[in-house]
Amino acid sequence: MDRIYAQGKTNDAKYFIADEVERTPLYGMRTLFVVGLQPIDEIVELAKANNCPAVYFGTGNSFNPVSYEDGEYYNLWDDMICGVMNHDLWATLDFDVRHCAGVLEMVCAERRRFVPMIAVKMPHVRQFNYNATLKIDDVDFDSTNPGVWCWGLEDLLKRDRFSDWEQYRNDTIIQLNDEGTK
Repeated sequence: MDRIYAQGKTNDAKYFIADEVERTPLYGMRTLFVVGLQPIDEIVELAKANNCPAVYFGTGNSFNPVSYEDGEYYNLWDDMICGVMNHDLWATLDFDVRHCAGVLEMVCAERRRFVPMIAVKMPHVRQFNYNATLKIDDVDFDSTNPGVWCWGLEDLLKRDRFSDWEQYRNDTIIQLNDEGTK
């Protein structure tokens, strides 16, 4: 995925740093963003060297298991995320809503310093009329949730919850040398 960074446009960054612009509990925190599976020791070294108390995993839609049954894939990510959190760092995992059940099975999901970023892709969201409603439903009637939650889309699209694409353009790529260090 092509992105614009402080150094220009590229699609091959593995690591970059920025202040968190998405309205999570870590909003405004200096964060190391990680694309794909990377070595734990390298992530921790880069986070600490760049004064990042938080690490954001799954950047660029890089967390993408084939299915909920893809246990090996979930385990690799779980090991990486838990390994990083073992160094007193916060961790966010950005994942598509269809992976909720699999993420809930991960050990990291039970950690206090873990922030699940559940991504719901909604193209052309501003084209819906004023009556549009977003519903958080269950997999079946009275199955895993106590009920359903509904919000008027207009209430969700308020300015104080919005992160403009422009805010993502000054992220700084961390270049590694052949030995894997900065």
